[in-house]
Amino acid sequence: MTTSQPFWVVRADVALVEAGSSPAGLTSSEARERLARVGPNEPAPPPRFKVLREIVGLIVEPLVLVLLTASVVSAVFGQLASALIVIAMVLLSVALNFSQSYRSHQAAQRLRDLVGQRATVLRDGAPETIAARDVVPGDVVRLAAGDLVPGDGRLLSSRDLFLSEAALTGESLPREKHAEAAVSEGTPLVEAATAVLQGTSVVSGFGDALIVRTGRHTEFGQVAARLGARQPDTEFERGTRQFGMLIVRVVLLLVLFVFLVNALARRDPLESFLFAVALAVGLTPELLPMIVSVTLASGAVRMARKKVVVKRLASIENFGSMDILCSDKTGTLTLGEIQISRHVDARDSEDPAVIRLAALNSTFQTGIKSPMDEAILRCEHPDAARYHLRDEIPFDFQRRRVSVVVEDGEGPLLITKGAPESVLPVCATLEVAGRSSPLDQREQAEVAALFRRLSREGYRVLAVAYRRVATQSTYSVADERDLCFVGFATFLDPPREGAAETLAALRQDGVAVKIITGDNELVTQHICRRVGLDADEIVLGAEIEQMSDPALAAVAERTQVFARVSPMQKNRVVLALRSRGHVIGCLGDGINDAPALRTADVGISVDNAVDVARDAADIILLEKRLDALHDGVLEGRRSFGNIMKYVLMGTSSNFGNMLSMAAASLFLPFLPMLPLQILLNNFLYDLAQMPIPSDRVDGTYTLKPKRWNIGAIQRFMLIFGPLSSVYDFLLFAVMLGIFRADATLFRTGWFVESLATQTLVIFVIRTAGRPWASRPSAALAAGVCACVLTGALLPFTPLAPWLGLAPLPPLFFAILVVMVATYLGLVEIVKRRFYKRFPV
Repeated sequence: MTTSQPFWVVRADVALVEAGSSPAGLTSSEARERLARVGPNEPAPPPRFKVLREIVGLIVEPLVLVLLTASVVSAVFGQLASALIVIAMVLLSVALNFSQSYRSHQAAQRLRDLVGQRATVLRDGAPETIAARDVVPGDVVRLAAGDLVPGDGRLLSSRDLFLSEAALTGESLPREKHAEAAVSEGTPLVEAATAVLQGTSVVSGFGDALIVRTGRHTEFGQVAARLGARQPDTEFERGTRQFGMLIVRVVLLLVLFVFLVNALARRDPLESFLFAVALAVGLTPELLPMIVSVTLASGAVRMARKKVVVKRLASIENFGSMDILCSDKTGTLTLGEIQISRHVDARDSEDPAVIRLAALNSTFQTGIKSPMDEAILRCEHPDAARYHLRDEIPFDFQRRRVSVVVEDGEGPLLITKGAPESVLPVCATLEVAGRSSPLDQREQAEVAALFRRLSREGYRVLAVAYRRVATQSTYSVADERDLCFVGFATFLDPPREGAAETLAALRQDGVAVKIITGDNELVTQHICRRVGLDADEIVLGAEIEQMSDPALAAVAERTQVFARVSPMQKNRVVLALRSRGHVIGCLGDGINDAPALRTADVGISVDNAVDVARDAADIILLEKRLDALHDGVLEGRRSFGNIMKYVLMGTSSNFGNMLSMAAASLFLPFLPMLPLQILLNNFLYDLAQMPIPSDRVDGTYTLKPKRWNIGAIQRFMLIFGPLSSVYDFLLFAVMLGIFRADATLFRTGWFVESLATQTLVIFVIRTAGRPWASRPSAALAAGVCACVLTGALLPFTPLAPWLGLAPLPPLFFAILVVMVATYLGLVEIVKRRFYKRFPV
């Protein structure tokens, strides 16, 4: 007989029939046959990590190919140092990306290691300990305290069984499991009291479970499979690829145009080709990998001083681009530790008697202590030394309470602690401010209403009651009667210190915060309100399961809080937000967070996270300081600001120079600049920009998320490049009209002028505001001045003949000063108008 109902909903006997098993488990031959058919119980098959394939995939990126080509051409023209620098930076970039792929491989391996334990199964009717990887669907496993569950299954029997599912679901407290629990058909697997999940651990009790799913078919296996898959491109990677394609298009167009013009002019084909290639090299941002690496490494060093480990340098820039932060709750926003929040009497007033009696109960009970017991015992309870234990009525799942009988010289005292719905029915009186009164119907209604209100506020609630009892040898459940209700102890996993302030600062800086947790909606709502988040509308995992991806994307944008979500649902939310063009950061610490950490543009974890979450994350917070998140956002924006300075200045200046060369080649009877001079000019310019990572960034630049805007970069290049070409053409007129320059003097004049204008313009373009109000770093200022001085002096050095340069007359430098001053003023005017229309 088979049913259409999930295995965690049907009765245990029906589940056994559907699995082709029995209460005595499988026979050895059946187990061998099933193992051969379904394969080993591994959460993800061991991936074949092909090193060569990974490296080749990283090298064939457009910008990488352009830079490698440029370095080869530089080496051909004798610029070996420049070529080696470019190659070194490219190799460094490839190595960093390769290391991230390797870590992803290791993350999946750690998940496999987590289930590399032993399991006790029934084979041929007898218990047998086997490797967990040999467990198959249909096996009946024995579970006891300390065991890891080897697969997803249905409980057949249980006794006082509690499982810790925190790492997989985000639930901070152990969950009670019961084989006979009633589960409705719409209940998700992770919430079913009859189900056990692979990778969770037994805290207390015993049970037998029928394994139904193993390996990659389990909830745990889906997490592992996601970690083993290729990581989606981040915002930074997409931006650099688009920028690379922009450079490729411009380079190809320029090379073909210049070569065609020179060929039609019947100039030497080889020299024309080399000139065209040199132009292409001049247009490529050779030092972009170095600028990026140094800028991000500098940011990583500054973050390290704040106890933040940056595993992946590009994640710093992604931090700055992030406009949505998806955060787990337990262990990230909260401490991940249950604490007593309140201890109140029936009138909702703080009463120390509640915690005093609860502490006596927790101190003297001999069973396994729950996290709530541990929270109680962390409070001061000096009275315990005056008492000694006479007897105990242990906890069981029918009564859902535990009682101890202690004595302090005034006679035996029975103290009961447990679920309010189980303690209140055995109470006859209540105590308020030391005075006892009957617990009549009106009082019962008020106490029940207080319990419901505390539960709605997200607290876990225990009721505490007591009574004096007669001296006797033993005590039983029958003695739990006519108790005096003292009050409620409430528990909560509190927010981390500074969480509310950090989230407020992120919102102010343009980063929306969304909570995505596996915990229940009441607890989630309470925590969200305490940290200043709107939790009036909460979307549950069951609702996400019914949504299509486009529908989820629309809902995810307008919703701040998601609760009771599975790891795959959490990952779907992140993917849905990314599909709407958002740059996503993800903060989490559990196995259930690992897929989303990997899918996000930047994954962030905390010091006490599980290994798998730390492996999947890009950034680790070593100290429990969430303000490091805000620091990271600002650091990312500063880093991106300096990177964009190089991109904008480099592409516009280089494009202007190359445009001028291409145009000059149309009417000059000689090449306007020799290939060697082009490469030297470009090399000196790049040296001047090397201190950019140390430059200051305007405070206004860090006020909102920053992203690659290829359209704005292209417009900047097309506006400011031709603007510089206008001054190049003016110089051509000066050199030919005033100085009657020959080829050598013409090339020298343009070499010096182009170097001066494209380097000094850094001081204008580096800020969106007034240049005199934003001082550059000392290193950048010194580098630019040294570059201009070097260009002006080279024609007067012994190297000049070898470089094809000649000394320039004094009048040239007077004209040059005027041209540079007017050029910088014009750029400032155009720049202000540009940034008003096209913010970069």
